[in-house]
Amino acid sequence: MGISVSASSSEHKAVARARKVLNQRKRGLRGLLPFIGPAFIAAVAYVDPGNYATNIQSGSQFGYRLLWVVVLANLMAIFIQRLSAKLGIATGKNLPELCRAYFPTPVNIGLWVFAEIAAMATDLAEFLGASLGLNLLFHIPLLVATVITGIGTYLILMLDRFGFRPLERFITAMIVLMGVCYLAETIVSKPSFQQIAVHSVVPWLGNTQAVMLAVGVIGATVMPHVVYLHSGLTQQRIRPQNDEEKIEINRFSTKEIIIALVLAGLINMSMMYMAAAAFHATGHTDIADIQTAYRTLTPLLGPAASAVFLVSLLTSGFSSSAVGTMAGQVIMQGFVGFTIPLWVRRVVTMIPTIIVVWMGLDPTRTLVVSQVILSLVLPMPIFSLVYFTHRRDIMGVLANRRITSFIASFIAVLVLVLNIVLILGSFGVQI
Repeated sequence: MGISVSASSSEHKAVARARKVLNQRKRGLRGLLPFIGPAFIAAVAYVDPGNYATNIQSGSQFGYRLLWVVVLANLMAIFIQRLSAKLGIATGKNLPELCRAYFPTPVNIGLWVFAEIAAMATDLAEFLGASLGLNLLFHIPLLVATVITGIGTYLILMLDRFGFRPLERFITAMIVLMGVCYLAETIVSKPSFQQIAVHSVVPWLGNTQAVMLAVGVIGATVMPHVVYLHSGLTQQRIRPQNDEEKIEINRFSTKEIIIALVLAGLINMSMMYMAAAAFHATGHTDIADIQTAYRTLTPLLGPAASAVFLVSLLTSGFSSSAVGTMAGQVIMQGFVGFTIPLWVRRVVTMIPTIIVVWMGLDPTRTLVVSQVILSLVLPMPIFSLVYFTHRRDIMGVLANRRITSFIASFIAVLVLVLNIVLILGSFGVQI
């Protein structure tokens, strides 16, 4: 997608401000502002409609008891996204490009195929979420709502024609709007903050259903496609001229990641404890889909609460779907060296959602399954990320410390173990 003259000017101004911060060694919020953007784009993927499905089902069925999974998943997300952003800053390349450069062709093709599966599972969740929001809020037929979602997300992506800053600002505003929506939901639902505090740190997995939802929460939170994307967002944004600038840019990036993903984590927690307070505590423990959640919220908390819920869902679906398309372009270009027109990818990735809607499948159940698929794919990009970020010949001064690589590897192994438990449990094996 081309950049106009005005877009080029906008980008030059943003880069000039960042360069001034680096030269004058500024600190604090004013110094951070020119570097804000990439992590907020990545953070949108952590509050997509798949999170609504898994968090609402978890909260209504098990109350506050799976909040610790949200906290764990968010800590994992911060750690992994920091590595991905650092890779782009240190190398000027994104993760798929490095995979193509260093891995054998069969391995590279396998990673690409699984990455595309993850991107399609992500798009399915995001499209369904936005379509459901339009359907419930405006009573638009679900199939028509799916087409409107496709057009809307394509228009959001067109902001890229005006430079990276307008798109970054738009996505950041969407996350802030979601945060405001769930602040309102928190005030209305009146959750138990004592229960929130306890269950945010006390692990619990009671049965196979709880394990499946826990894996779904992790799959909905730590997203494979955005692990690939974040390195692409930072690779050419502000080019460091020496090792000192690499360290300084990485420091600002880390601060931005913490701010963006802590906000995303709080939104995810509020989804679950809102469901715990509004549904589980009132005996509605069988809320397993977004439509029922919306209809049940109205008599419990009033029409304003249910309307705010749908606004946040719409915001999530449209913005995360746009980010998912961006990730798909980075993945294809990096792994196989070519891209398809943006409108073609937008149309192709709509097809699974249209099939699901046309067949009349349960949208929320489909959302949960899509998040489990994501968690199955997740270890692959994490292991690739660890491999590259620990190599000093590739990363230079930003190479991982040994403890950093160990923690990242542990995260990947943990996801694998949870997936094995899920699969065994699904076949009736008692864990």
